[in-house]
Amino acid sequence: MADGRDYYEMLGISREASPEQIKRAYRRLAHRWHPDVSREDKREAEERFKEITEAYEVLSDEQKRWEYDRFGRVGSRGMAPDFGDLGGFGDLFEAFFGGGRQARYAQRHGPERGQDLRHDLELTLEEAAQGVSRTIRISRMAPCGTCGGSGSQDQAAPVACPVCQGSGQVRQSQASVFGMHFTSISTCPRCQGEGLVISNPCLQCSGRGRERISQELNVTVPPGVDTGSKVQLAGEGDAGLRGGPPGDLYLVTHVRAHEVFQRRGTELICEVPLAFATAALGGTLRVPTLGGEGEVHVPAGTQTGVTFRLKGRGMPDLHSSHRGDLHVVTRVVVPTRLSEMQRRLLQEYAAAGGDQVHQEPRGIFDRVKDAFSN
Repeated sequence: MADGRDYYEMLGISREASPEQIKRAYRRLAHRWHPDVSREDKREAEERFKEITEAYEVLSDEQKRWEYDRFGRVGSRGMAPDFGDLGGFGDLFEAFFGGGRQARYAQRHGPERGQDLRHDLELTLEEAAQGVSRTIRISRMAPCGTCGGSGSQDQAAPVACPVCQGSGQVRQSQASVFGMHFTSISTCPRCQGEGLVISNPCLQCSGRGRERISQELNVTVPPGVDTGSKVQLAGEGDAGLRGGPPGDLYLVTHVRAHEVFQRRGTELICEVPLAFATAALGGTLRVPTLGGEGEVHVPAGTQTGVTFRLKGRGMPDLHSSHRGDLHVVTRVVVPTRLSEMQRRLLQEYAAAGGDQVHQEPRGIFDRVKDAFSN
């Protein structure tokens, strides 16, 4: 044990710690004390890192831990720890902290998939309500027309890179002053990390198996989209490398503001002027809808701000067959130019006690908002 300290104390764990707890403790301390990343004094960091590595090397091995728990030591103390199959601290650091290239290359299966693409599409409210077909132009990677996507002039399959033997990475090892072996890992300069090379690359695409093209696509946007909705077009993204599967294309919709209707999800709201006489006597009010004109019955005495609902005349729901409602908010219009007869009749109306004043409601849309919130 370094300086006679307890290995468990060095790692800050109890003697009953599980293997996973030991690993987590070492991972936390190695992040702090490794000389290449530590913010502490370099000499102190080197010493502390050596100690915790020695402790981990013993406690992570079942046989060595058993021996240490019973005799207080393991074999010849003071020797540099042997990481065995881990191949030095470089591999150990990768195994603990992720991001290591080796894990990434080991998990790769088959050709690389192409990138997903995005295309922004601006729509009117009417187009969003009914759905629309559009022709768009996109720039994307497509299979090379010369080699058919293989990347090879003679259609030969890729072979393992002779520099990295197909791993996609190259390693360099060196010994530290403490007798430990460190391994540095970098992307293979020959295959650029893919692990494969083309023996006779295509001159058109330089062996990549794809080339950039500009292409027109006919796309269909379903009814009910809103600003920020995404429509996925499978397989219409970039082609994969050397025959890999293509990515997808995502249409992101932006619905322009409408001069008549306000939208809240599947609900629509519009404000409609109401003639003074109709408001007082009642009658039929013609109102705009997305599909043309509609009608609502206005009872006598209707005030500004009264809301009428036209069921099913709102926006369709993108994910179901439901359709929202249209909420018509009235605004009583007081005439500003009266004929002599109109003026006389209104004066008689006022003289008969019909000049009662009704308080103006809160904002035109406040009652509609309250209805939604309730």
